[in-house]
Amino acid sequence: MWRIVVNLRVSCQPPLNTGRRRRRRRRRRRRRAVGAEDTRMEKQPLPADDDESGAVESGAVGSTEAVELASTEPPSRVRWNSKVEYFLAQVGFSVGLGNVWRFPYLCHQNGGGAFLLLYVLLMLVVGIPLFFLELAAGQDIRQGSIGVWKYISPRLAGIGYSSCVVCFFVALYYNVILAWSLFYLGNSFQYPLPWQQCPEQGNITVKECKESSPTSYFWYRRALNITDSIDEVGSFNPYIVCCLLAAWTIVCLGMFKGIKSSVKVMYFSSIFPYVVLVCFLVRGLMLDGASEGIVYMFYPKLEIWADVQVWRQAATQVFFALGLGFGSIIAYSSYNPKNNNCHRDAFTVSFINFLTSVLATLVVFAVLGFRAKKKVMTCVARNLMELLQQHREGLVSLDLMPRFNHSDPETLGLEGYRNWFKQHGSYVSGNLTDCDLEQEMQTGVEGTGLAFIAFTEAMTLLPGSPFWSTLFFLMLLNLGLSTMFGTMEGILAPLRDRFKSLAKHKTKLTIISCIVGFVIGLLFTQRCGNYFVTMFDDYSATLPLIIVVVFETFSVSWLYGADRQESC
Repeated sequence: MWRIVVNLRVSCQPPLNTGRRRRRRRRRRRRRAVGAEDTRMEKQPLPADDDESGAVESGAVGSTEAVELASTEPPSRVRWNSKVEYFLAQVGFSVGLGNVWRFPYLCHQNGGGAFLLLYVLLMLVVGIPLFFLELAAGQDIRQGSIGVWKYISPRLAGIGYSSCVVCFFVALYYNVILAWSLFYLGNSFQYPLPWQQCPEQGNITVKECKESSPTSYFWYRRALNITDSIDEVGSFNPYIVCCLLAAWTIVCLGMFKGIKSSVKVMYFSSIFPYVVLVCFLVRGLMLDGASEGIVYMFYPKLEIWADVQVWRQAATQVFFALGLGFGSIIAYSSYNPKNNNCHRDAFTVSFINFLTSVLATLVVFAVLGFRAKKKVMTCVARNLMELLQQHREGLVSLDLMPRFNHSDPETLGLEGYRNWFKQHGSYVSGNLTDCDLEQEMQTGVEGTGLAFIAFTEAMTLLPGSPFWSTLFFLMLLNLGLSTMFGTMEGILAPLRDRFKSLAKHKTKLTIISCIVGFVIGLLFTQRCGNYFVTMFDDYSATLPLIIVVVFETFSVSWLYGADRQESC
C-alpha cells in the first residue's frame, strides 16, 4: 500500500526540472511513431506537473475519449482562497457525527484501549495511504471522482459513478439525523426539558414512560412516534418533515455558490464543535463518576484482537472517519494548486481526525460515567431502603444488615454495597438487585441512542440543563452540516466536471439536487422511518465503500501500474 502512495508523491511536488522535461518530450516523440492501433491500446499517463490546465498534449499517449475528458475542465477552475479554507473543508468533512457517537461506541464495545491501538494501526497501514492516494489523484488531475478515474482509464469510470451513488445514499439519511438534531435543538429552549419528566394523563404517569425512562419515551413516542415494525408504515411525522425541509434548505443555501459559499459557513461549523467539546470536557471532568467512566473506557482488553469482527469494525470506522471512497476528498483536493504538499496534508488531517475522536470519547464517557454513577447510587439507596423495611418487619436479622447511616444510605458507597450483596444478598428475600456500574455504562450507548437517549438523559442531571442541551445539539448540527457539504460536493463536483451542460447551471443543479434529496428523504420521516435509517446506515454505505476503495487500490496498483507513475 505504501508503495502505491509513495509513487504518487511526485504529483504533489514542484514542477520537474528542465532535463526531465526534455527526456519526456523525447519519449513522446518516440511514441508518436507507433501506429494508431497500438497507441490506442496503451495506458494513458497522468498529466505533467507543468500542465496547469490539466489538458493532455496533442501528441500524448491515450485514447480520444481521455483527451476530450481532459479538455472538459474549465481553464479557470475554482481554487481555495487559502490553505486554511482547504483544511477547514477537509477536516469538516472527515470529522462528523460518527466521531461523537460511533467511535466511542465501538471503542467501548471492543476492548477500550485495545481498540484504540488497533484503530491507530489500521489508520497508519490502510487509512493514511488511501487518503493520500485520493488527495494526490484529485490534486494532479483536477477533476471530480468520475473524471479522475475516467482520465486514468475510460473503463474505470464506474468507480467514480459508484462513489457518487454512495454519497447520494449517505446524504439521504444523514440529513435526517440533522433534522432530528434540529427537532431536539428547538425543544431545548424549555425548562424543564420535555424529556426530563414523564408526561401525565390526568393525574397518572404514562405507564410506558414509567417502565422505560423519560428520555426513551420522548425519543420513540414524541420525536419518532415509531411503529412496532417496518411493515407498519404509518403517517408522516409533521415535525420531522418540517425539520428535514429546514435541514435541506440550510444545505442548499450553504452550497449555493459551491465552495465559495460553503467555506464561509465552515469557518463556524468546523470550529464551533471543538469549542463545545472542550467546554463539555472541562465540565464533565468535574462530575462525580467521570473518572470511573474514563477508566472503564480505556481499560485495555487485548484478547479482543482475536475476534475478526473487531478488525472489520475498526477498518470500517477508518473508512468512515477519513471519508475514503466518497469522492469528496478528490473533489476538495482538485481545487488545490498542483505543487501543494498533499503528503503532509494526509498526515495532518488524519491526525486531527483521530484527536477529535479521542476528545469526543473522553467527553462522552466522562458524562456517561456521571450518568451511570448517579443511577447506580439511586439503585443502592433504593435497595437499602427496602432492606431497612424488611429489617423493621423482622424479615432480616441484624447480623445480615450492612453498616451504614440509615438516614443517608449513600454513605455505604457502591463498593461497600456490592461486597455486601455478593456475600449476603442470596440470604435476603425480596427484590434486591446488584447495582452494576459496568452494566449501566452499556445502556443506550449504541448508535443514535447514544446522542438522543443516553447523553440527553445525562444532561438532564446537570445544573442549567437547557443550556447544555442547546450547546450539544447545536454542536451536532454543525458537525453534520460540514460533513453534508463535503458529501454534496462529492456528488455535484464530478457531475459538473463530466457534463458541460450541468457545469453551466451550477446553481440550478444544487437546488434540484437538494429538492430531490428532500422528496426521497420523506421516506425517513414516516413513523417507520427510523428502521429505514438503520437499514441505510448498515447496508448502503459500509460494504459499497469497501468495494469502492478496493477497486481504487486495484486500479492504481495493477491496471494502471504503480511503477508507471514514477514518470509523471
